[in-house]
Amino acid sequence: QVQLVQSGGGLVQPGGSMTLSCAAFGFTLDDYAIAWFRQAPGKAREGITCASSSGGSSTGDTPFYEDSVKGRFTISKDHSRMYLQMNSLKPEDTGIYYCAAEMLFSGCTSAAGIYGSWGQGTQVTISS
Repeated sequence: QVQLVQSGGGLVQPGGSMTLSCAAFGFTLDDYAIAWFRQAPGKAREGITCASSSGGSSTGDTPFYEDSVKGRFTISKDHSRMYLQMNSLKPEDTGIYYCAAEMLFSGCTSAAGIYGSWGQGTQVTISS
């Protein structure tokens, strides 16, 4: 059974850091593009970062980051886990975070509909 199981999340003060983890069961992430999505309160789920199976994106050798997280968040993976390292957190980073994976021919995408495997979601709250 293919499954992604998330861990991490919770409450952190503005300016703090947090790492989210997502473990893959039933498959390895070696050949998968990965992504993290965020759903802020009252808003649609949005892709904030993605990386191809080789660690790049559809446009280059480095992962894609949405402008609001660029320079603060880092996506990574190993054979069985994917990670989202979040630094300099802001209140507007509050939301439910989801990991996702899909075997793509090349590149990655922030389009949710492309991904077939999803984590269960985890709440991240940035507040003092």
